Amino acid sequence: MNILIIGMGYVGVTTGLVFAELGWKVTGLDTDALKIQSLSEGKLSFYEPGLDILLSQHLQSDNIRFTSDPIQAIREHSVIFLCVGTPSDINGSADLQYVRNVAEHIGTNMNDYKLVAVKSTVPIDTNRKVRQWIREAQTSPHPFDVVSNPEFLREGSALYDSLHPDRIIIGSNSKQAVDTLKTLYRSINAPVLVTKPKTAEMIKYASNAFLATKISYVNELSRLCDKIGVNISDVTKGMGMDHRIGPHFLRAGIGYGGSCFPKDSKALLYTAKENDIQLSILEKVTEVNNSQASYFLNVWEEKLGGFDHRTIAILGISFKPNTDDLREAPSLAIMQHLLEKQAILRVHDPIAKLPSYLQGEFVQQFDSLEDTLDGADAIILCSEWTDYIGANWSQLRSVMGDYFIFDGRNKLDGKSLTDLGFYYYGIGNR
Repeated sequence: MNILIIGMGYVGVTTGLVFAELGWKVTGLDTDALKIQSLSEGKLSFYEPGLDILLSQHLQSDNIRFTSDPIQAIREHSVIFLCVGTPSDINGSADLQYVRNVAEHIGTNMNDYKLVAVKSTVPIDTNRKVRQWIREAQTSPHPFDVVSNPEFLREGSALYDSLHPDRIIIGSNSKQAVDTLKTLYRSINAPVLVTKPKTAEMIKYASNAFLATKISYVNELSRLCDKIGVNISDVTKGMGMDHRIGPHFLRAGIGYGGSCFPKDSKALLYTAKENDIQLSILEKVTEVNNSQASYFLNVWEEKLGGFDHRTIAILGISFKPNTDDLREAPSLAIMQHLLEKQAILRVHDPIAKLPSYLQGEFVQQFDSLEDTLDGADAIILCSEWTDYIGANWSQLRSVMGDYFIFDGRNKLDGKSLTDLGFYYYGIGNR
């Protein structure tokens, strides 16, 4: 089978390259001609470890190609994956304009049976809407199936997650469609759960909302630990030893970000509201996350004696390590807060670049850690890149003006840093 992937963003490119790695012939489609040209030349528009190597390999082996011609691409492929964006609307709902546009293109240009797999994160009941949009756009009747096949990728480890998933979810009422998808994934050793389309869509939202809940629970608990002198890291270590809880997503920090948790939580809350149901726990999860960074900034400001006219080094601006994604990154809110306090910011990230709206007289990004920390009064760790965890802090201390380290991810060795003469403060571990 030849596979068409529509939407050459993060999910689409990763999905296409993984299917190519599994031995299928893949075509990537996007209306952005410049993006298609770059991909055809082996250049990614985002950073994800390992994908650049895979792209080069499968371009050379002709397992993947890219096009901006939707008519020919749709007609030539019987299996189509929708991987377009579903950004948040002002009211928190997921904007389906790109999904609808693709569905209508498929309906208009289909010439025989098509299996349409929706991999984009979409609200519950979108599967039905996609079927309706395709049917209404058809110029002549052709059979088709629409399947929900949500992705569960972690940015920074998307390639591994794709090849070694915890589960494969297929939402469909069509045995033919289910059998086809099982064939596509046959080389992957993972349990396959077949559900109704609505259930598959709900699994995606429920999973991300639950992970966000674990993070916000621990983050709120870290505030209490900070007040009563208990180390939250010790608490979560003890919690994680319980197999019913597990150790994952229990590390306190300045909050979650990225393209999934914030957006998907908002979309699920919107769906609940539309159905007259209050998800009060998820509402609190979002509230805690939105206030976590500012809460500890206030704590740290007291320790430093004020941020005004102080030079602050920001380490890591991507929302997590091994990605250049700045969407909903806590670092951005932290930098804006510090600028309002009239701080001077020196910024470092191994991959991500400062957005244009933050560039100015009082914000400067540097290529090296030494230059970033030169004359700094304090450091705020916003993203736990290995560059920072394994840094030579004894040497770096010599270039600083003062020696405060505020660890927003609880990943640095506080005892070792204290022994070196730093004033170390993390999240809930004073």
